[in-house]
Amino acid sequence: MSRQRLLREGAGWRYGHDPGREPYSVLIAGAGWATELLPAEATTLSRLLRRLVEQHAALADQLMAEEAITISAEEGDWWIELEGDRQAWALRFVLSGAGRGVEAGWPAPAAGAVAQALLSAGGW
Repeated sequence: MSRQRLLREGAGWRYGHDPGREPYSVLIAGAGWATELLPAEATTLSRLLRRLVEQHAALADQLMAEEAITISAEEGDWWIELEGDRQAWALRFVLSGAGRGVEAGWPAPAAGAVAQALLSAGGW
């Protein structure tokens, strides 16, 4: 069974997966930056991102219109943070491991769009 390349992009974000590129088969990018990920790193990012998005959704209705929220999560080589209000939020992250380090993120509304793309992508 042949696996196909996947590329999704929008204003201020891009996500790609090419199973034939080893070991870094996943690409994530924002305005002015890009990095390649190992499949295991992408899986951890997706898990942490899902956790933050679900936490935000659970708390959003409790926030007043002018209130902001910051939620962060950490696992392995990843630290990720969601910051925003009840309707829009930004993401930033730090990846340190595999002999490299990356610090980047996506502003609103790109953060919501890239989160949706990464979480709907399924497996790596």
